[in-house]
Amino acid sequence: MKSKNYETTLPEGYKEAMHINAKDLKVGIILNLIALIPIVIFMIAAVLLMLLPSYEADTEFDYGGIIIFGILYIVYIVLHELTHGAAYKILTHEKLTFGLTPTVAFCGVPHIYTYRKAALIAICAPFAIFNVVFGALTAVMYFSNTWLYIISALLFSVHFGGCIGDLWLMLLLNTKFKDNDTLMRDTGPEQFIYVKE
Repeated sequence: MKSKNYETTLPEGYKEAMHINAKDLKVGIILNLIALIPIVIFMIAAVLLMLLPSYEADTEFDYGGIIIFGILYIVYIVLHELTHGAAYKILTHEKLTFGLTPTVAFCGVPHIYTYRKAALIAICAPFAIFNVVFGALTAVMYFSNTWLYIISALLFSVHFGGCIGDLWLMLLLNTKFKDNDTLMRDTGPEQFIYVKE
């Protein structure tokens, strides 16, 4: 049975063009090291904004902020993967797989082959949604409370850094594999990209 967003079996005439395995320790380490770059950049920018003459700092340190950040970060990871899942579910109505490995949290639809456009929507969804959420939250907190501002800026930073794998896939699907007939099988921690021979 064919849907406009996916195939249940790999059609004839397709070959595997790329295999990405985030469970591979080397790939996981590389992606996590690259993720540190936007985290550091965004946090430096957040601190520099606090140096503006118009900024009124709330100097009392709130130790509860560390606990709040930890809880919100775990909640965010779950929501990030659920957002991938919601997009996949809406587009395919197929069974989802969720999990966590030492190198990656994941959501996938391992039993189908999604077309490029559907795969892009599912991959982009958390990045787009949480950029708006954390961007707005950070802006509001900037004018409210120093420590909540730092927590929200840190959440925005780790969100952006945590999307490095998604951003890499988006880049691949928008450059190297931009043919709309491209198919992807997403097991969660692994993506297999197929193109017509």
